[in-house]
Amino acid sequence: MVKTAKKNKIHEQLTPKTAVLKIVKWFMILFFGIYTLFPLVWLFVTSLKTNAEYFDNPFSLPAVIQFQNYVNAFSQANLGRMIINSITVSVIATFINIMAAAMASYAISRFQFKGKEAIFAMFSAGVMVPLNALMVPYFTIFSRAGLLDSLNSLRILYAAIGLPMSVFIVRGFMDSFPKEIEEAAYVDGCGFYGRFLRIVLPLTKTGLVTAATFQFLTCWNEFVYANLLTSSPATKTIQIGIRYFTNQFTTDYVSMYAAIVIAIIPSIIGYMLFQEQIISGLTSGAVKG
Repeated sequence: MVKTAKKNKIHEQLTPKTAVLKIVKWFMILFFGIYTLFPLVWLFVTSLKTNAEYFDNPFSLPAVIQFQNYVNAFSQANLGRMIINSITVSVIATFINIMAAAMASYAISRFQFKGKEAIFAMFSAGVMVPLNALMVPYFTIFSRAGLLDSLNSLRILYAAIGLPMSVFIVRGFMDSFPKEIEEAAYVDGCGFYGRFLRIVLPLTKTGLVTAATFQFLTCWNEFVYANLLTSSPATKTIQIGIRYFTNQFTTDYVSMYAAIVIAIIPSIIGYMLFQEQIISGLTSGAVKG
């Protein structure tokens, strides 16, 4: 009986329909893999060519690898300073954003007060507001506050524009967090701040890491407001530095591509390090029971 069952199973797996589905499945995986990786590989290969080779054939391999393009990217555009600016802005804005989102989500999730769901609906609606529509209001606010051409303006702005998404993510984890654990801590004499810092935050770490990763990548890759609110070289971020290689008359494409490669490396590393938390955070609560 066991042998017969195994033979039937093998026969099922080898049916023409199953074979076709397998081929289609692997073809789609291969297609989307190439579709995703090809632009990155092409960008890296092109950043190692000369401008003459690039114009002659954009898809050819470099005759001689030109690491000088990366040296030019740092020396000509002062990318080192811009990278430091981007790191400080992204880290500080992410920290402010996550702490504010954690406190707001905890209050909305745990306390009963009038207008609670309306407040959460306002946060959720903020996800759908296009950021470009707020350029004039934000510019006016920071101009009157005397924060134009300052990294503090970017830190405050990035922390604010990321709040809707962070609250939306973290609130789901707060709702799924068992209240009995907090009640037990309260009986043991743990105060409000102790429960929040020692119990709630550690046990909702997955949601916080997910929100923090999205927030950091948003800050790192943001261009529009960085270009709007900063003007001096000392306050430029890495995304603004990419524009340095393009002017009215000429464009140093290969050095610009080298700068782009440098700019996207932190995003790739960040996702590789926290991909498990991001996936588990986004799928948490999708299946109940």
